[in-house]
Amino acid sequence: AFKAAVLIQQWYRRHVARLEMRRRCTWRIFQSIEYACEQDQIKLHNFFSYLMDHFTPSSSKERDFISRMFISGESFKEAELEKYCDYESLEVPDSYTGPRLSFPLLPDHATALLEAFKQKQQLHARYVLNLLHETRKHLKQLPNISHVSTCYSEEVTVCGDLHGQLDDLFLIFYKNGLPSPSKSYVFNGDFVDRGKQSLEILIILFTFLLIYPKEVHLNRGNHEDHMVNLRYGFTKEVMQKYKVHGKKILKMIQNVFCWLPLATLIDQKVLIIHGGISDTTDLDMLEKIQRNKFISVLRGKKRKELNRNVEIQEINGESKAEADPAGPEAVPSICPQPRPAPAPSVANRLEFSRWVRQTVQEQIEWCRRLVDISESEPEEPTYSSVVSLTDLDGPCWTRQEEWKQILDILWSDPMPQEGCRVNTVRGGGCYFGPDVTAKILAKYNLQFLIRSHECKQEGYEFCHNRKVLTIFSASNYYEIGSNRGAYVKLGPDLIPHFVQYQANKTAHTLTMTQRQGFLVALISRVEESAFRALREKLFAHTSALITAFKAYDTDNTGRITLSSWATAVESVLRLGLPWRMLRPQLVRSAVDGVLEYRSWLEDLAMEQRSREHIQSSLLEVIYRNRSNLETIFRIIDRDHSGLISFEEFHQTWKLFSSHMNIELTDEGINDLVRSIDFNKDGNIDFNEFLEAFRLVKQSQ
Repeated sequence: AFKAAVLIQQWYRRHVARLEMRRRCTWRIFQSIEYACEQDQIKLHNFFSYLMDHFTPSSSKERDFISRMFISGESFKEAELEKYCDYESLEVPDSYTGPRLSFPLLPDHATALLEAFKQKQQLHARYVLNLLHETRKHLKQLPNISHVSTCYSEEVTVCGDLHGQLDDLFLIFYKNGLPSPSKSYVFNGDFVDRGKQSLEILIILFTFLLIYPKEVHLNRGNHEDHMVNLRYGFTKEVMQKYKVHGKKILKMIQNVFCWLPLATLIDQKVLIIHGGISDTTDLDMLEKIQRNKFISVLRGKKRKELNRNVEIQEINGESKAEADPAGPEAVPSICPQPRPAPAPSVANRLEFSRWVRQTVQEQIEWCRRLVDISESEPEEPTYSSVVSLTDLDGPCWTRQEEWKQILDILWSDPMPQEGCRVNTVRGGGCYFGPDVTAKILAKYNLQFLIRSHECKQEGYEFCHNRKVLTIFSASNYYEIGSNRGAYVKLGPDLIPHFVQYQANKTAHTLTMTQRQGFLVALISRVEESAFRALREKLFAHTSALITAFKAYDTDNTGRITLSSWATAVESVLRLGLPWRMLRPQLVRSAVDGVLEYRSWLEDLAMEQRSREHIQSSLLEVIYRNRSNLETIFRIIDRDHSGLISFEEFHQTWKLFSSHMNIELTDEGINDLVRSIDFNKDGNIDFNEFLEAFRLVKQSQ
């Protein structure tokens, strides 16, 4: 009996270990593909920034059009934005049965919204715009770093990424309770994208923010960025749900996002930021940055910095040639702080009063120039503008320095090694080590750091000697069963208490025995989903893989060793995966440790062609570029109508042709766009855009 018990124990432990190994491999696949996609996103926008840096518009109309395309949220000034998004002009029909909002909001309004969204109802566009308008007004008065105290509530609950998964937010409120005067919440960014109910999450969070402004705190994440939303689904979601007023809603949301606070401090001891830190993170600078200037952190910084300095020179009455004698490579300097004229005698009160007014006006004008505020655009004072005006003698930072501060806290990740280096995996931010964490914590007298930004299997994870806590609240992020969600509660002792969950209705009704079988089936399902995504990735790089395999097949036999296969695959995909461990799931036709790679690639192509009836070589290119093509389509589609107008195509083509040194007349561009418009409706939809790409590839 004893031997039997030991045997069963060994079998069970081996079984659990294998399940865990499979789970970790699956996890690595999902995460590597996700980060590679983010890297592609940043590369794409760096490319567009490069085009903008080297493009000279031939007319003011062309300049304005291109500027609006890439600086969408900034093209409206204060008064124009209010007029464009005028919610009062929208009438709510009597037939509307959804929730109705009146301001100031009450807890009953939040309850009604929660119930309505559970019933799949939609809030009328008038109320959405009104809510965004009030949220923006509130956010403008908040500091860059929110300060929360556990003295006024029993505990503070911190939630990580939600990514449009409304069921997770409902589950958090069910388990932990709704926000109230005794229950504070900090939501640490990435409310939108990927999931299908991002807008509902925003509406709920903004509603609670206005009802309980002292108890609900929102941090900005890297997905609260309209350029990221173009790729990961939020822009598309809003336009599908609000076909008539979607453009207005998006415009307001873009502006609300840039006013979200950047960080939260609990009891001056726990710093909450979305991504992480770097060795140059400066909380004093973050406190004083005008955060609304950075509508998109992805946008190219070089052009913005140069444009800003050129504008400052023009204000000072300098021509570009005078200010930049060294040519285009020289960067103009920031305008110097004005020196006040000598003060007159205090005895002459009238003269002294004039001198004070003039000196103050000069200082205010100097500040306006530094932060790109024109005198013709008066705005109500915001927290950050008041801070900048009261600290005139403090340090003056360049926009590049400010941009890097925000980029680092939104995009960075911790690493186990010492030091700080560029985050090449994501393509933005940095990797920071335990020494960087210790340095920042010591500098600002902090106990530990809470961040999100990374999906964790258990919903949370400590690193850096338990000084950095990652919290992630979107369960089933990659696939049903792939990960748990979690939130953390902090009391006055600041000891973290975790609550984990998984928003899966099926598992809650199963017995313990059934759950074990369900878990195995779930892991198999998640594993198959991960390997399917990986096979798509391999197929998308068929041509590059053949070239890499041939380097190891010196005799041109069409065969290579499995070790060479693993090395070649990693050299092409650069996903950092354990290919030798994954090989049994990807390669099933090897004989005696040797693989016929052309036959293996043909099998991959057959699998993809069975789902997409397109020529194999063409399908490979479309698989590899579809996300980028869709993002490019949405960038060109400036008004988010789902269609590219002839004018949008015409101006974008001029941008590309200037980069490629292709001379094409306006008539030639018109002929080109008419040839892509297959149904002759005067616009190009995404299918026509892809079809044109397909035809060009086939002709090549």
